Amino acid sequence: MIPLQGGKTVPYYEQIYLYIREEIRTGKIRRGEKMPSTRQLAAKLGISRSTTQLAYDQLTAEGYLEARPCRGYYAADIDLPFSMEKAQEAPSGAEGRSAGEAFLREESEKDNIRNNHPEKAEKEKILIDFSPRGIDLSRFPFNTWRKLSREILQDENKSLFVSGSPRGEENLRQAICDYLQASRGIPCRPEQLVVGAGSEYLLMLLWQILGNRQVAMEDPTYRQASRVMQGLGHTVIPVAMDRYGMRADLLEESGAEMAYIMPSHQFPTGAVMSVARRAEILAWADKKEDRYIIEDDYDSEFRYRGRPIPALCGSDRLGRVIYLGTFSKAVAPAIRVSYMVLPERLSKRYDEVCGFYASTVSRVDQAVLARFMEEGYFERHLNRMRGIYRAKHDCLLASLESLRGDFHISGEMAGLHVLLKSKQNSEETLRHLAAEKGVRVYGLSSYFLKPEQSQTVILGYANLTEEEICRGVELLKEAWCR
Repeated sequence: MIPLQGGKTVPYYEQIYLYIREEIRTGKIRRGEKMPSTRQLAAKLGISRSTTQLAYDQLTAEGYLEARPCRGYYAADIDLPFSMEKAQEAPSGAEGRSAGEAFLREESEKDNIRNNHPEKAEKEKILIDFSPRGIDLSRFPFNTWRKLSREILQDENKSLFVSGSPRGEENLRQAICDYLQASRGIPCRPEQLVVGAGSEYLLMLLWQILGNRQVAMEDPTYRQASRVMQGLGHTVIPVAMDRYGMRADLLEESGAEMAYIMPSHQFPTGAVMSVARRAEILAWADKKEDRYIIEDDYDSEFRYRGRPIPALCGSDRLGRVIYLGTFSKAVAPAIRVSYMVLPERLSKRYDEVCGFYASTVSRVDQAVLARFMEEGYFERHLNRMRGIYRAKHDCLLASLESLRGDFHISGEMAGLHVLLKSKQNSEETLRHLAAEKGVRVYGLSSYFLKPEQSQTVILGYANLTEEEICRGVELLKEAWCR
């Protein structure tokens, strides 16, 4: 029996999750051991089945449980070579839920997703565009941003118009540190952060620090990052994935010196790296002194069931993880503010080789963003957008329900897109038929580093209204279900 405590700020599902997780970590629940069903556990605890289901979903997402079709839930076969049980988790309860969990990737970078389009654009008029790039700007707090900008400029602070710290404004870096500590469980200091205009700039700085490297990347992956890596002179090595993320055995065989991964919500597959795989990747990095992991934590704040998936950087006790984040989707694309959290040893190296670079972000913009975070506007904006995107997400899934007989739907637990894998048609056929109905969908094949045929398309929904989502799916049904 799980000792639930009523009247606590920690909800029941989270108490169940934490208890079972600890039992698995300490070996009290043995690997492969069958768990009681959600119905049985709910009956024993005297709570609703939805509560136990939510706890099991979280444990499954993090890799502590395995769901076996028609058989139930089993404790996963995990072997933690690192003391990850001591790693700091993302906060629970109201604090974690209200603060948000991560930053989104660069909006301008996602514009490069146009490589998913056919070489010749369809001549048909596009009525609905299920683009996985873009955000919903209709709820952006323009009045608040305008007010803060006016207040900062009215202060006649002349120092804002001279060069500042190469790392970025200290109050902004402190606000980011506070946010990461509260929402992602990452203990860091402002001295470890570097603020820059876009992840390309930050990767360039990293190249200055580390030099040319062999970089392993998940396959499929975010192609803009691979192009940047190659443009800087790195050798990019594709490493295949399974449902738990990048395969650690293939990573070891690759001979890579760095690994670029998205453990909390991989793009474009939506896979969540299990706790065991995270430990394996950290163990890989620790085998040699010059190995590092770049964690792109691009959209883990938009998770629609359970707690946020903890950041890998929060589990790093050996200074091997370099953490990348951005405000381009969390706030707006035009903000162009990204940041990088460096391990202590690399932070010192940055001062030696990059300390003379001027900051690429306006000090005025940094000051406005810092106030936006310090005064609670950022947190409220995230809460509002999380609700808006959840409604669109639920609308899309409900509209797609009748397609489940012909398609497999995945990646629907988080993020701003879902994947549809056809049981019959190729990706090219799906795109062509959709275009005939005036709907644009995006193929998975262009995200592979190694050429690969695909039967999967991506449907993004962030910049569509619920009415447009429903209309678009109806047109797809007409196109695909003849």
